[in-house]
Amino acid sequence: MYAIVEIAGQQFKVEKDQKVFVNRLATEEGEAVSFDNVLLLSDGDNVTVGAPAINGAQVGAKVLKHLKGDKVIVFKKKRRKGYRVKNGHRQALTEIVIESIVASGAKPAAKAEKKVEAPKADASQDLSALTVAELRELAKAKDISGFSTMKKAELIAALS
Repeated sequence: MYAIVEIAGQQFKVEKDQKVFVNRLATEEGEAVSFDNVLLLSDGDNVTVGAPAINGAQVGAKVLKHLKGDKVIVFKKKRRKGYRVKNGHRQALTEIVIESIVASGAKPAAKAEKKVEAPKADASQDLSALTVAELRELAKAKDISGFSTMKKAELIAALS
């Protein structure tokens, strides 16, 4: 059984107990990670293709270690101009081992939700210290009409 899965922006063909070098993942060594962006699953003769991903499919892996790849030399030259630049680069990699491939019934990975709250105007809060954009957000939250054309002093008077 193998799967084609997207890991850190790249697609890999993976099988169980296979070691894979991927771009650096933000996890500690020894931790388990799961990837739910499975694009294709093959179990013998049965091939399932996602559009774009397969719902409920998941690939589980364990982070073995973080390392750097081989050095790549980048050499630039313009002939007859005396221009030569030599740079080197080592890609940050993570070595993972594929522990499981689940075809269906996997729970989707919990994604961090960004919560944006408008600053609340309290009586103790000094409105003159806020910017015009923040004052307009407060006016919008309080359903004050015409706040988009008001100047800073008018917004402070309307919010007070």
